[in-house]
Amino acid sequence: MPDFAPAPVGAATAVAHEHEHAHHPDLQHQFEDLGQQHDASNFGMWTFLATEVMFFGGLIGSYLVYRFTTPDVWAAASRELNMPLGTINTVFLLTSSLTMALAVHAGEVGNKKNQVRLLLATMALGTLFLVVKGFEYHEEWEKHLVPGPHFSAARLKIPTLETSSSLSTEERGEVAVTAKAASSLVLPVRTFAERRAQMFFVFYFFLTGLHALHMVIGLVFLAIIARMASKGRFTAAYSNPLEVAGLYWHFIDIVWVFLYPLLYLVAIHK
Repeated sequence: MPDFAPAPVGAATAVAHEHEHAHHPDLQHQFEDLGQQHDASNFGMWTFLATEVMFFGGLIGSYLVYRFTTPDVWAAASRELNMPLGTINTVFLLTSSLTMALAVHAGEVGNKKNQVRLLLATMALGTLFLVVKGFEYHEEWEKHLVPGPHFSAARLKIPTLETSSSLSTEERGEVAVTAKAASSLVLPVRTFAERRAQMFFVFYFFLTGLHALHMVIGLVFLAIIARMASKGRFTAAYSNPLEVAGLYWHFIDIVWVFLYPLLYLVAIHK
C-alpha cells in the first residue's frame, strides 16, 4: 500500500528556499519571470510617453496656429533668439542620445565600467544643455523679451511696424495676413503685432521651460540609475531600468528635435 505520509517539515522548508533562490533577486513577486517584468515595465514607460506626446503635441499645435496666422511677426520674433547657442544645445542633446544608447548597450552586455562612464557622460551633456539654456534666458531677459509688463517689441524688425518698400512679394503677402487679422479684431496693426510677438515668447518660454523641467527630472533619474550601475546591478540577464531610463531620455531629445526648428529656424529661409 503506498505511503502518503507528509514530507518532514525541514525538507519542505529546504525545497521552498531552493525555489525562492531560483528567482532573480530583482524579479518582483507579481511577475512570473524577468521577461514578463521587462515587457510590463517597457509598456508602462511607452504608455507614459504617449501621454507626454499628446501633451507636447497640443502645445505645438497651438503654436502652429499662431505661426501661420501671423508669419511675419513670428519670423521677426524668432530672429531675436540666439541661433548659435540653440544649435550648440542641439549638438549636446544629439550626442547625449548616442551616449545613452551606448550605456543601454553596455547594460545589455553586462559591462559595468562602460555603463557608469556613459551615464555620467550623458548627464554631463544634459547639464551643459541646461547651462547654455540659462545663458539664453538671461540674454532674452536683458533684451526685455520675457512676456509680462516689461516686454518690449521695439527691437523686433517686424515688417508691419515699418514702412519699408523693399519687402519681397512673399513678405508683403505675410504683412497683408497680419493686417487682415488685426482688422478682424478691430486693433491697430502695431498693437496687434506687438501682442503677437509677445505670444511667440510665451510659447518659447513655456515650451523650452517644460522641456528643461523634463531634463532636470531625467538627470535625477539618470543619477539614480548610475548609482545602481556602479553597484553592479545591471547584467546581461537584467538591465531593464537602464533601458527604461534610455527611453525617457530619448523622448526628451526627440522633443527638442521638434522645438529647435519650430522656434529657431522660423525665418531661416528669409
